[in-house]
Amino acid sequence: MTLVRTDAAARAAVRTHDLDAVVVGAGGAGLYAALELKQDLGPQARIGVISKLYPTRSHTGAAQGGVCAALANTEEDHWEWHWFDTVKGGDYLVDQDAAEVMCRDAIETIIKLEHLGLPFDRTPEGLINQRRFGGHTRNYGEGPVRRSCYAADRTGHAILQTLYQQCIRAEILFYDEYQVVDLAMPGGPDGGVSGVVALQLATGEVHSFRARAVLFATGGFGKIYKVTSNAHTLTGDGVAVAWRRGLPLEDMEFFQFHPTGMYKLGFLLSEAMRGEGGILLNGEGERFMERYAPTMKDLASRDVVSRSIYQEIAEGRGIDGKDYVHLDVRHLGAQVLNEKLPDMSGFIRTYFGIEPLTDLVPIQPTAHYAMGGIPTDIDGRVLADELGQTVPGFYAAGECACVSVHGANRLGTNSLLDILVFGRRAGIAMAQELRSAADPEPDLEAELAVSRAVSELRGRQDGERAATIRAELQELMFTKCGVHRSGRLLEECRSEVRALRERARHLVIDDKGCRYNTDLVEALELGFLLDCAEATVESAVARMESRGAHAREDCPERDDAAWLKHTFAFRDPDGGDARLAYKPVTVTKFEPKPRVY
Repeated sequence: MTLVRTDAAARAAVRTHDLDAVVVGAGGAGLYAALELKQDLGPQARIGVISKLYPTRSHTGAAQGGVCAALANTEEDHWEWHWFDTVKGGDYLVDQDAAEVMCRDAIETIIKLEHLGLPFDRTPEGLINQRRFGGHTRNYGEGPVRRSCYAADRTGHAILQTLYQQCIRAEILFYDEYQVVDLAMPGGPDGGVSGVVALQLATGEVHSFRARAVLFATGGFGKIYKVTSNAHTLTGDGVAVAWRRGLPLEDMEFFQFHPTGMYKLGFLLSEAMRGEGGILLNGEGERFMERYAPTMKDLASRDVVSRSIYQEIAEGRGIDGKDYVHLDVRHLGAQVLNEKLPDMSGFIRTYFGIEPLTDLVPIQPTAHYAMGGIPTDIDGRVLADELGQTVPGFYAAGECACVSVHGANRLGTNSLLDILVFGRRAGIAMAQELRSAADPEPDLEAELAVSRAVSELRGRQDGERAATIRAELQELMFTKCGVHRSGRLLEECRSEVRALRERARHLVIDDKGCRYNTDLVEALELGFLLDCAEATVESAVARMESRGAHAREDCPERDDAAWLKHTFAFRDPDGGDARLAYKPVTVTKFEPKPRVY
């Protein structure tokens, strides 16, 4: 008896939902977009949010230190200074028109968020309080400035709870625990999108969500790396689905490693700890960042600090000769650690069993944030090519998207700002398009293909387990496409990723059931991870320079003459090398110059 369905049975088993707009992902970008859609289109609008988690477990909730805006509540600040810091932090690969929009809109966005009910920390005068963060300066680089607005060290959690409560109040439809597997594009990119196809985790059923517009806000893909701050669910689902549909991915070679991950665990100790005065020490007890960034020291940009840590380790100044250094927060005192940084202090006590008031904290860089992703314009419209052609009805926002406001290296606190500014802008643009958009055309072939693939996985009796291949991929990417890279390592990585992909064609799952089949979900997610890894490595092999988070030992200098441009990677449907194209960086005010801190 076979478990594989006939096509007719598979098609009949697909459940359908008719909506006006679908938002995939219930983090900050998705929730803010959904809220804008509902508010703009009115109570009759059918706005659905699909998430593979319960919404308040989305990864936005893990963001700790703050969201930045030049409010000038505690000292002089201007949005133009923030704009400069963003461009410089991104090693001049930032599209300056997009960054201008983000930094200018930041002030209004934070005030609107406050009015929605977010409980920011306050100054004695009752204003939103602000703290220092890496790479944020006064007067175009003269020294650190307090620009990060925060709710203790639970800022992302506060944003997520606030937006979710507002979405519930607006009666937005939520479809929790659905894994989106494909994008409905019956006419290809020129014809636009008409919904998504998803697997309901509770039942194993395939669902088709038909809609006139779709927003992907599916987060990043840090699980391609062994040591990462990312949750287990961040497997690049939306990024990979778009790539499989023939759409490009932009600047995938740039993946940020956060300097202060907990040693071996990857859990993040936010930059807020250094913003409040924490310092990094090597194995000799020396504050080594004074040597690498004499002005900003421990608050230099993340790529600079991460490389500096590895340089110390490479030169034998790690702790006891091992691959980590120390974060010293002992001098901050109980009030700061327990009131301003309670979650992080708790992590240290719980996971390390040490007391941050009296002990040094072991840290190492951890894979943290994807600067690249699905290319969009400043209103979230997805680009079909490097020439700027857009895909009707398709939008993306948040970490899965590339506007590009982060360039080669994202500044701390710009991630939460990105999801808020561009999630909101995408929602507004979608609402405008929906006023004239035609009813969606079903993509029956996509629905059938998902049913077929799921049925085939359940029916296969022999093959490899997803967990084995995933572990090998994560180790491979961490060692050969991580903080330090070289042409030789990247070529080896590309070859080995292809070998893993070939092995993954023959996956087997032990659980043949339907209800909450995590074995099946992990097999699907492995495919997404392999897609993201392939696009990352292919883009990195080609970029013959060092810029931001992409540091090559064989090309140690930044090369603006040859490489001041964005990479667009297109998947080869036959399994060969990705096709690469390039798009000029938009430079409006700040001419590229050497980046020093």
